[in-house]
Amino acid sequence: MKRCKGGKGEIAVRTLAISDIHGCLDELNLLLHKVSYDPQQDKLVLLGDYVDRGPNSRGVVEQVKAFKEKWGVITLRGNHDQMMYDAIVVDSEPLNARWIRNGARQTLESYCGADFFGEGMGPERYAEAKSHVKNHYMHHLEFLGGLDFYHETDTHIFVHAGINPQYENWKDQPQDDFIWIREPFFQYPTGRAQKVVFGHTPVSYLHESDGIWFSPMEDKIGIDGGCAFGKQLHCLEIGEHGEYKMYSVRRGESPQTDGDATA
Repeated sequence: MKRCKGGKGEIAVRTLAISDIHGCLDELNLLLHKVSYDPQQDKLVLLGDYVDRGPNSRGVVEQVKAFKEKWGVITLRGNHDQMMYDAIVVDSEPLNARWIRNGARQTLESYCGADFFGEGMGPERYAEAKSHVKNHYMHHLEFLGGLDFYHETDTHIFVHAGINPQYENWKDQPQDDFIWIREPFFQYPTGRAQKVVFGHTPVSYLHESDGIWFSPMEDKIGIDGGCAFGKQLHCLEIGEHGEYKMYSVRRGESPQTDGDATA
């Protein structure tokens, strides 16, 4: 890879963006292998939703946290990360109900054991599981509660869900928009010179493909491949001169079934 040198030493010329990992740790590591990720050279931007639905949320949070601390990886906040934090730390009935509807069981089982709930997740066992996470993994909760909502460069805005075009200054939009917005964002022009790279909305909702979505308005790029729903985990590579490459792994893919690295 070509390198650029600056006053503070070498800087990366390749940015890698991944979103909506949802507990799929094996797929994340296979994808990083496919793109030949080098943490000392590449700039990795993770767009949130580390937890829920997949089998190993605890492992994903642990690894992502370590990446940030050791390599300065950009780790953004997703709505599922917010739901987990809110349900355990804030702990109100509406917040608990929302998380339970959206993958709490799989996440709690990754922290407490796959057989923790048995045939059903009753209120007492749910409360016990949350207490276990709070007592033994408060560092994970503090990490999720401190995640940034966006990352901005001269050419791109990276965000979990999107930006609200109704705001003259997108940074003034409500925090919920960064992690929850859908149609008001991807159906209308952003009015920004920078392209917005986002997850949250699976690409299969945006076009008739599981591949990365490039908006016809040329202002947005959707990269949520729906891995948690049995589809794909994507990586968007942004090169030195703004060129794009796309990589993906399928849910359940292993190195032995590894095919073409690009999709």
